[in-house]
Amino acid sequence: MKKILLLIGIFCIVFKGNAQKLKTSRDSTKIFYDKIFKAFEVAYLYKKDYDWKKLKTETFQNLESAKDFKGSLSEVKVLFEKVNANHSVVSYQEKTYGMKTNIPWDNFSEQWMKKFNAKPKFEAQVLDGKYGYILMPNISSDDFSNEYINKTAQLMYDKIAELKTNNNLEGWIVDLRFNSGGNSAPMLLALYDLLGDNVVWGMLDEDKKRADWTRLNKGAYDQGNKNPSNIKPKGELLDEAKVAVLIGGLTASSGEITALAFKGRVNTVFIGEKTMGKTTSNFIVTLPFGGFMSLSNGYDCDRNKNYYAQIPPDVEISKQDNFEDYMSDQNIKEAIKFFKNKIHNKNDI
Repeated sequence: MKKILLLIGIFCIVFKGNAQKLKTSRDSTKIFYDKIFKAFEVAYLYKKDYDWKKLKTETFQNLESAKDFKGSLSEVKVLFEKVNANHSVVSYQEKTYGMKTNIPWDNFSEQWMKKFNAKPKFEAQVLDGKYGYILMPNISSDDFSNEYINKTAQLMYDKIAELKTNNNLEGWIVDLRFNSGGNSAPMLLALYDLLGDNVVWGMLDEDKKRADWTRLNKGAYDQGNKNPSNIKPKGELLDEAKVAVLIGGLTASSGEITALAFKGRVNTVFIGEKTMGKTTSNFIVTLPFGGFMSLSNGYDCDRNKNYYAQIPPDVEISKQDNFEDYMSDQNIKEAIKFFKNKIHNKNDI
């Protein structure tokens, strides 16, 4: 697995005169886009499908009309659309550039939209005195450091572990309906007790062969790094406890990786609707002047090397959410049916 590396460069020049501004702007633009093209040509998942020499010529012709460096960044969207880089993005000075994702908002319930607009945060609570409920939203940050990941994951893990320790629960609900992506490491570390010491997901190459694996191992998020992100586990694992994973149309990217981590796990059921379909692996490319690019370089797969363009539910539920009364939410009702069933494998429900 390619290691995530983010090196921040600082570009600071005192400009003198309009001619010097224009020259520096064009030079900066060339340096910036040269690095983007180099990354696409070497590592992009679909690099063999495109004529990069032609695309580069077209792009630099278009950039001639850019007034300044920031103005040139609008060409990123044009380029990404030409190569269908719909799961890649360029970030520069806290702004992102790339293809727009068209979300069919009419497919979501009024209750879902209300909760979404309130910007849901992580939740861990007990429902009806019997069931653990974990709402895992997206976790996005430009900070990929172990310090940030460890701290973020530990706070969530501790809340889940507290539920485990203080209650005799009959099942666990992992709600990914609002998880549109970000960084999978803190998400999966927080869910360590439910996943155990296992391969949790992998990456397939452009031929959908050869997988690089990500494992959870004694609280570490192991991608082959010498110093992996980690949490400090507490108590017994719950890797055979019954789990219902709630998914939907906004479950995307790292949210889908989190769902994939439960594929192939015993005593697990998926409830809701198929996921968005951002199931390609990304790595971080450092760009000049403090920018960076998230670029697709593989296919996400589950522990059994299965790739899903969209992750399907085992039990399909549509627009029957209730976030004001969780026990009236049809997705959660279906989860409780699964918990009460004496059968212990999702394939038998």
